[in-house]
Amino acid sequence: MRGVLREQYELLFGRAWSVWAAALLVGTLNVFVFAYDRPWTASDGARNWGDWLLVGLGVLERPDLIAPWLYSGSILNLGALAGALAAALLSREFAVRVAPPGELLKGGVGGLLMGMGAVLAFGCNLGGFFSATSALSLSGLAMMLGLGVGTYAGLRYLLWEVERWPALSRGKTYTFAGPGPEGRGAQPCVGAVLLLLLVLGLPYVYSRSGYVPQAGFLLFGVAFGVILQRSRFCLVRAFREPFLTGEGDHTRAAALALVVSTIGFTILKFTDLKGTSEWVFPGFWIGALLGGLLFGVGMTLAGGCGAGSIWRAGEGHVKLWCAVALFAAGTSLTRMVLAQAGLVQKLGSAVFLPTVIGWGGALALVVVVMAAWYLFAAWNEQSQTFSLM
Repeated sequence: MRGVLREQYELLFGRAWSVWAAALLVGTLNVFVFAYDRPWTASDGARNWGDWLLVGLGVLERPDLIAPWLYSGSILNLGALAGALAAALLSREFAVRVAPPGELLKGGVGGLLMGMGAVLAFGCNLGGFFSATSALSLSGLAMMLGLGVGTYAGLRYLLWEVERWPALSRGKTYTFAGPGPEGRGAQPCVGAVLLLLLVLGLPYVYSRSGYVPQAGFLLFGVAFGVILQRSRFCLVRAFREPFLTGEGDHTRAAALALVVSTIGFTILKFTDLKGTSEWVFPGFWIGALLGGLLFGVGMTLAGGCGAGSIWRAGEGHVKLWCAVALFAAGTSLTRMVLAQAGLVQKLGSAVFLPTVIGWGGALALVVVVMAAWYLFAAWNEQSQTFSLM
């Protein structure tokens, strides 16, 4: 039995999970979260963190503000962060990694740009693109275009930096609290205790306190964090790698995940289990396109999107800690400025695709766009036509 348990442990935490399996899990889990209440978008929870800070500093007044440990978006983010931490400990991959000052600066600037872009597009690349497209919102496809252009622009800057300003990112990376020599140490034990606390202890506390929905959000967040950490599945790589190295696995996996998610969302809406207007944002086309552009540049500089920064922060990357902190602050500040200027309602219009081209046409459009993205990644992987390296 000990040998069987060791074999199963190594299967789960001794090697990386398949990115294709992770794509199917992420797409399916996103449908279940939507059926439960709402899909995951990292920017909503990040804005809650930023608003909480600004209210505490007296900069913002929000009497309706919900505490981060009770707000659904925040709990999803915290669950993903803690789930990724537990998975990193169980796989002996956790370490506090302090990047050189220039990289920390890029993490912060990238997070700030992501926060600004997420407000303009009514969501990060997960909520404003992935989930919005799944909900048959035309703003999701507009943000996809902006993300592609922004990612390419960000990569062009990084290549320019390497050639013209290499000193910016030079310096020593310091590592603390690693697993020890030859991967030994107490990390797996700590990770196991943390995981039990996350899936049993805290949900029990929430339910006993009368916050049963919050317990569910925590479990969904933990599941996202574990899946993303173990598979390294990342939407940043889906947009970045075809232009950088030509590698297309994450792009094709993201296209597959989005098709799965779209089919699930469509069933929920078509059967009236969810409202047709849910997750259809008034960002087409200016807000979504411009927001995607800024977000694409930001996530390229930071090395992680909203969700990607969260699960990588759980692994101990201090650069991503900076990205998450400035992402939260940028989201809150940008929303406050736009609201005070009366510009939130002028970012675009809400377009629900089935009202324009019917249910079948809307679903077919998303599938065709994802198939084209999939085939582009496969073709570019062989031809290296758009690869910058």
